[in-house]
Amino acid sequence: MVCRSSGWTYRKSKMRPGRLRPSASARSRRAPMGLQDRLGRRAMMRAIDELQKYTGKKIEAIVPVELGGGNMPAPIVNARRLGIPAVDGDYSGRAVPEVEQGTPHLFDKDSRPAVTVDRWGNVTIIKETQNDAIAERMGKMLSVAAFGGCSMASTLLRGKEMKEVLVRDTLTRCYELGQAVRTAREQGRDPVQAAIAYLQGWLLFRGEVTSKEWEDRGGYMYGTTTMAGRDEFAGQTMKVWFKNENHIAWLDDQPFVTSPDPICLLNPQTGEGYSNTTLKAGDRVSVIGAKGVEAFRSERGLAAAGPAHFGFDMRYVPIEQAVQRLQQHSRSV
Repeated sequence: MVCRSSGWTYRKSKMRPGRLRPSASARSRRAPMGLQDRLGRRAMMRAIDELQKYTGKKIEAIVPVELGGGNMPAPIVNARRLGIPAVDGDYSGRAVPEVEQGTPHLFDKDSRPAVTVDRWGNVTIIKETQNDAIAERMGKMLSVAAFGGCSMASTLLRGKEMKEVLVRDTLTRCYELGQAVRTAREQGRDPVQAAIAYLQGWLLFRGEVTSKEWEDRGGYMYGTTTMAGRDEFAGQTMKVWFKNENHIAWLDDQPFVTSPDPICLLNPQTGEGYSNTTLKAGDRVSVIGAKGVEAFRSERGLAAAGPAHFGFDMRYVPIEQAVQRLQQHSRSV
């Protein structure tokens, strides 16, 4: 769906700490505060309302910030409640951990003012910040303070501006991908291959998780998943480093595939993706990859979403080139 060029759109997201389920210690820390859940899943509605009140602008469409497990369906639900369109597209083209991996950052669209609302009913307005990096940090710290997450409404853009930075048709593509995987399962075909075919991607590895080391730091879930190969990958190992989402993959300790190209760990029986929160030792996995959004392969895009941004001293190699090199090497030995 598209909105009028004169209308205002906004970006919807949830800022969550790395550990998605509140721990017993978190519950004990908030108990003395006497917090009562006032809004629950309606916190996003309140954030939208507060952003309209603060800016005096009527929001006429909602754009998901990313293709996340919560940040994609929630805009659709809230748009339905408001009676306005949820735009068929998003600002990242995949799931991402930070605002810097969004196209508004890439093309200098201001995401402020931003309004955050938690389920306790606390409302915070971030009027302005020096840059997106500190805005990301402030939003994340608010989610940590709220013991579990905040709904955020931000990035007010005119319809024309929104169209300039939108990664188009991604909601439809997600629906069609799920449909392809489900149909393959129902017909007794390989659902992983169905996903690869739809995405025009590649099988990077097949194996079993041997360990997952992780920590909750600064509101993000950092860690590394190690896998031992099976079938055609027997005798090989793969490690995948994540910051909420997967960003760096090593094959036999050599850099292989990196962000901005997505790396997905799938259940080989169902074709459904694993969350890094629930993935554990002993799980069978198929690791697949696909091309990321082309704009993030630019110099500015890689500065925001490439290996160096995440602290790794390695050069980004487009996934299609990385896979081709591996295939050529395999044929030569």
